[in-house]
Amino acid sequence: MEYRKLGKWGAKVSSVSLGTYLTVGFTSDAETSKTLVKTALDAGINYFDTADAYNRGEAEKALGELVAGVKRSDLFILTKVWAPMSDAPNDRGLSAKHIKESCDKSLKRLGMDYVDCYMCHRPDADTPLEETLLAMEDLIRAGKVIYWGVSEWPAPLMVRANELAARLGARPIAVSQPRYNLLYRYPESLLFPTTAEEGIGNVIFSPLAHGMLTGKYKPGQDAPPGSRASDDRQNLVIKAMYWTEEYKQKGQELAAIAKDFGVSAAELAIAWCLRNPNISSVILGASRVEQLQQNLKALDLQLTGDVLNRIETLYPQPEAIPQI
Repeated sequence: MEYRKLGKWGAKVSSVSLGTYLTVGFTSDAETSKTLVKTALDAGINYFDTADAYNRGEAEKALGELVAGVKRSDLFILTKVWAPMSDAPNDRGLSAKHIKESCDKSLKRLGMDYVDCYMCHRPDADTPLEETLLAMEDLIRAGKVIYWGVSEWPAPLMVRANELAARLGARPIAVSQPRYNLLYRYPESLLFPTTAEEGIGNVIFSPLAHGMLTGKYKPGQDAPPGSRASDDRQNLVIKAMYWTEEYKQKGQELAAIAKDFGVSAAELAIAWCLRNPNISSVILGASRVEQLQQNLKALDLQLTGDVLNRIETLYPQPEAIPQI
């Protein structure tokens, strides 16, 4: 396992990590979740990614129980705050009240005294930026959080946050978590250059575009039984962002490139992400042990120039940056 720094910061995380969105504590049963975490630990993964919103706290609770016997200093645990957790008006967003209360609840579910990184799951236009920054600083000084980060924040907002943090004497953003894969290369245009300038690490999610880059979805066919796209509990993103005949066809072409290279399409797509120097860790969202074992093989791939050229031709960098 390779371990990479979080941008300019000293802590190191495994270059691939295990995510818990839609898997641990949700669609993966208790035994599968246990085996997934054990497989990850045995492979040298130290970074585990979760959020309070994942199955309304059940992912945090399950993860905490599954790593309870592991030496705490050997783990890097990241959880998140922002999403509505109930119908209560203050049980959402990035207010100081919600951040403080949500952190305490997350720590209780995880069974931990602190988290390595506490992340703003999305921006909150209803809360002054300085309120959020100072709330994070309070948690850091209280010893409940070591680093703080942001997910899906636009680059200009991250710059503004760090400038404001400097004026307030607060810790700047350490980690960014953007969506990034062959079908969503937008971070290359502005976000990655900005995080490099700011010294922010990137832990990217959805490297397989919710399975669209595995080749399992065939043109002109419905999603196969048992796949994420066939499950209404977890297919909202893939159906909204990626479910087109064009992308299904490209998935078949990627699978053909991978076959010529002697690997699976999933391994190839993950290895393509890993080669980017802006990325600290690639979050794997495996729901089955076999998927995780296959995904881990990407760590050993060295992509040739020919393969990279074929991938670039199939999935060129987009010209436009979507408005957030």
